[in-house]
Amino acid sequence: MSTPIHPGVRIGHVHLKVADLERSLAFYCGVLGFQLTQRYGLGAAFVSAGGYHHHIGLNTWESRGGKAPPPGTTGLYHVALLYPDRKALADALRRLIEHQIPLDGAADHGVSEALYLKDPDGNGLELYVDRDPSEWPRDANGELAMRTGPLDLETLLSLE
Repeated sequence: MSTPIHPGVRIGHVHLKVADLERSLAFYCGVLGFQLTQRYGLGAAFVSAGGYHHHIGLNTWESRGGKAPPPGTTGLYHVALLYPDRKALADALRRLIEHQIPLDGAADHGVSEALYLKDPDGNGLELYVDRDPSEWPRDANGELAMRTGPLDLETLLSLE
């Protein structure tokens, strides 16, 4: 048996190949609200929340004018963006509605509540908020029992 990875390891950022850098910046900054932290020439940009150096890198180095991979191919399924609370997730949903960005789905997983969509390049995004671990569903053996149930978007939107 191998030694487990250090429990403090986290995923720090994702770097996405995009077809059109300006279109991606309009989405990630203009719709979702990330802040541009740096441009790297004409082919890349870095965006973040809260002043971090970058949560998302966007580049056109190998993909300018490209197309999303077709269904049935391997690759990234989605990037999950963790929001600090339900109010922040509700704000994200309002932004998507305001900019007429369609959802691919919305789910209550017991451990979290999530919104699913695609960015302009077809990259899957999950915008979600975790529940407190004390509220996570468990089976009779105490094992985690995640589920996929409906998410009440109207109740989420009612948060101020």
